[in-house]
Amino acid sequence: MSYLLLAGGAEFGGQMREPDLQAIELAGGFDAPICIIPTATAPDNNHKRAGNNGIRWFQSLGAKKVFSLDVIDSNSANDSSLAASVRTSKLVYLLGGFPRFLGETLKDSLCWDAVLDVYQNGGVIGGSSAGAMVLCEFYYDPYEKKLLNGLNLIPNACVLPHHNQFGKTWAKQLRELLPDSILLGIDEETGMISRSASRGKDETDSKLSSATHPADWQVYGKGEVTVYRSESTVSVGRGGKFSLNGI
Repeated sequence: MSYLLLAGGAEFGGQMREPDLQAIELAGGFDAPICIIPTATAPDNNHKRAGNNGIRWFQSLGAKKVFSLDVIDSNSANDSSLAASVRTSKLVYLLGGFPRFLGETLKDSLCWDAVLDVYQNGGVIGGSSAGAMVLCEFYYDPYEKKLLNGLNLIPNACVLPHHNQFGKTWAKQLRELLPDSILLGIDEETGMISRSASRGKDETDSKLSSATHPADWQVYGKGEVTVYRSESTVSVGRGGKFSLNGI
């Protein structure tokens, strides 16, 4: 069994206790190693501060082994020693920031291979805002206003982060661009967690049908997840469960 956590943003503002504690439990408890990957914050040289914020946050929840890795460009993403450090973790958390930089830096890298190894071995892969966006098959780059191919842990899906703030304004355009895909509007300070059979590395590089979606997602935190399909839009609040194959 492997696990995914998608968060809508404002991840370390103090209101993500519920989903993050659940992720820690699924990873094996407070002794489980947690790896923070601040790649998305590197373009504005914010990775040290963001990584340290992540360390402090998870430590405040009771986690004892939290570390941040300076995966900040293609060279570091292909550093074998950093990839080895990723593999020691049970929970990998991708921070928010610049989605295109994050997606393109990690794609086909040694560190991304290491993340997949953690996932295949029953670990938890989490991401907030840009970190959640790139885990899907598609993501929208708001800076260049382009739809791009993501890392595809969640096929045929696209995350709209900060949905209660500005993410909802992307919905109309993305529904037109992705008429057959599922859009996931995740509010700030809100997460959705799935449990599923892990998928192989080859599967993340090919387009899969929606039948392979992780099932049994549950919403945690203060807000809602809005699920956009071609034929419907449904909002799911705290404690609610749904499948990407049907609410």
